[in-house]
Amino acid sequence: MNIPFVSVFILTYNQEQFIAQTLESILSQKTNFSFQLVIGDDYSIDSTRIICEKYEKDYGNKIKLLPNLGKNIGLIANYIRTIKECDGKYIAICDGDDYWIDFLKLQKQVDFLEKHVEFSIVYTKVKKLFPDGKFKDSVVIPNKSDSEFDDLIYDNFIPSVTALFRNNQNISELPSWICKYPYGDWPTYLWTIKDGSKIYFLNEITAVYRMDIGVSSKIRKVISDIIKINLDITQDIYNDVNFKHKRAIVKEALDKKNMSLMAR
Repeated sequence: MNIPFVSVFILTYNQEQFIAQTLESILSQKTNFSFQLVIGDDYSIDSTRIICEKYEKDYGNKIKLLPNLGKNIGLIANYIRTIKECDGKYIAICDGDDYWIDFLKLQKQVDFLEKHVEFSIVYTKVKKLFPDGKFKDSVVIPNKSDSEFDDLIYDNFIPSVTALFRNNQNISELPSWICKYPYGDWPTYLWTIKDGSKIYFLNEITAVYRMDIGVSSKIRKVISDIIKINLDITQDIYNDVNFKHKRAIVKEALDKKNMSLMAR
């Protein structure tokens, strides 16, 4: 396989109902560059793997299905092994229960980052799909086109299914402390922009995010749990020498998260 320009990072586990729609929505992207689908299936016990293998057979030049490890390794371990296999200059995320609805999503985002080297992440609005079949447009916070580390350190406002970011992991690997947590997208974004690059909000709806399903959704239902996890992540960022130049703003974020946790 030639080195792709974009790697689409896909985590899946027991998502036989959704994975084909996910893969079709990515494969339908219209681009003037090459892209690959990097699929990390965490030992699904339904037919998810069989479906992925069929797509790998049909689209072998576009799909990298990671090996079956013979056991379930958990979301964050699967996250780390999958992101390490992303070869592209850019990485996009689309979990195995979400899907894209704009055929030009990747093209628009890549075009922007190619023209604006001061930015490292671009994201969009998303439609939320609830179990009852109803859709709701997401509310964008902060409601501005340009953001930076000093905004994102307070809270993750980037819907992962819409994100495209520079593959800095090819230059410096993600810190090992990320492996302690149940999700890795927010720390990865902060790692990507730690040296001063910016985040761009493309004011369009490009994807659908399924609500109230999946492993991480169970964690996010208990607000105090998510605050505690984000507090611990922020503490590790504060202690990490790679973020030394950001300690003042990280300390402010720590204090705010501590206050939020105590108020509950």
